[in-house]
Amino acid sequence: MQTDTALQLWDEGQRRLRQAEPAERVKLERVTDAVVDELRRRLGGAFTTDELAALYSAGSDWVLDVAMQVAPHDPDAWDAQTVGGAAFARYVREAVDWSGGRRRTRQELEEQAEPLDRG
Repeated sequence: MQTDTALQLWDEGQRRLRQAEPAERVKLERVTDAVVDELRRRLGGAFTTDELAALYSAGSDWVLDVAMQVAPHDPDAWDAQTVGGAAFARYVREAVDWSGGRRRTRQELEEQAEPLDRG
């Protein structure tokens, strides 16, 4: 899956979470937070948006497992597309190539790595 496609799917999950009814949203938020924690565990340190998209493409059945563990008696909170998408959308903000709400280009990253004093 292309990273841009994954970003669109994640944005859709985030949108669905924001539009959920207040009582349902509380449950979905709790599960989303747990999925973010699991992403942190799975990816470890620094990562790129492409690496996050590759993890998503490899399969996200584990998101449902997390949801069922966190909210075992709340099947409404098991919407893996919503909580998974929202969690990935939140976690992408921590990617090394993400800044200002967008993915930075290779050139931007290289320019950032150059010393300011080229003297």
